[in-house]
Amino acid sequence: MTQDTRPPAVILAGGLSRRMGRDKAELILGTTPLALRVADRLRPQTSAVYLNASEGHPLAARLPLLQDTRPDRPGPLAGVLAGVKLFAELPGGPTHILTTPCDNPFLPCDLVRRLQDGVRGDAIMLAACNGRNHPITALWPVTLAEDLDRWLDDPDHRRVFDFVARHPNETVEFASFEGPFGPVDPFFNINTPEDLAMAEAIIEQGTV
Repeated sequence: MTQDTRPPAVILAGGLSRRMGRDKAELILGTTPLALRVADRLRPQTSAVYLNASEGHPLAARLPLLQDTRPDRPGPLAGVLAGVKLFAELPGGPTHILTTPCDNPFLPCDLVRRLQDGVRGDAIMLAACNGRNHPITALWPVTLAEDLDRWLDDPDHRRVFDFVARHPNETVEFASFEGPFGPVDPFFNINTPEDLAMAEAIIEQGTV
């Protein structure tokens, strides 16, 4: 039997969604909740897809739930920690995990392959488009678990870029695609009702 070298993925859905005013993971895009649409993009590329969200989340019946290991909700790094910690403790587990937010439904179909192709040792592999890094859509070595856990002990340590800067990291550039109103970053985040309307227009265009 050939070993599956694809990493597991963790969809981060633990944020408060203040600009949207409701849980973004459950927003309907087309006919599908947003987090499930992201999961559909990731399943062919990964060994498993988990949802990082609180206990009792409505989508937990559709995706295996991975809860934060810290009670203080210290932002997206808490979801990264939950993922690397789980798999670092698993004998014979993967060397890396992929994370991505629940609100970017147009992830490239070659996202994982290209990030994996760029891996050098324990570098964090970041996705980017047009020179803009997207540090939450990244491939993380599970060996970072202990350092990230200690880092989050400090309440001033919440910025993803600050933690990434502590470690070797590489960026993989992805191309934009043509949307109904011009080029679209494939890591486009849905943060507002206007963004959701834009995403609906992209879906209706039928090119992704």
